[in-house]
Amino acid sequence: MSVSIDDLPQVMGDDGQFHAQDEAVDLSGTQPEAWVAVGFFWILGITVFYQFVTRYVMNDSASWTEEIARYLLIATVFVGATIGVVKNNHIQVDFFYRYMPHALARGMSTLVDLMRIAFFAAAVVLTLMMMIKLGSNSRMTMVDLPMNWVYGVCLLGFAAMAFRSAQVAWIHHRRGYSVLERPESDMQDR
Repeated sequence: MSVSIDDLPQVMGDDGQFHAQDEAVDLSGTQPEAWVAVGFFWILGITVFYQFVTRYVMNDSASWTEEIARYLLIATVFVGATIGVVKNNHIQVDFFYRYMPHALARGMSTLVDLMRIAFFAAAVVLTLMMMIKLGSNSRMTMVDLPMNWVYGVCLLGFAAMAFRSAQVAWIHHRRGYSVLERPESDMQDR
């Protein structure tokens, strides 16, 4: 099927000027984890800006900012990784699924879903075990706060990823295929 140039959206008007309109921004489908990750990211940005100002403008660096920025980056990553699980767009190899028999491909993609759930559930258990072992004795270096706060955010991130992985597996089971079997599909195809 060939597409005529006249069928494409026009950005150059008859007057020779550039005319473009932005699409309306719709944030209604944004997951709660994304908002939490954006919140951590903004706090991280403010902390790094404060660090820049105290170090290069005032020539009197705030020593706590580097450590807190590191922990905020960890929080952003662990909560933000949940977005990849929700959208089911983490790195995956779907090449071999094209050449497998349907039953084998379906079984393998189900196994991948179950292994992903098991991995995140195991990470929750291991993180919890580490937090219990550390107790309240382990403190941050510059700020006198427990390190378990940082590990707690990681625990919540892993728990959210395990929960969302179970949801993704259920969607795959209900519709009868996963994105591994049909790479052209996405999580919106229900």
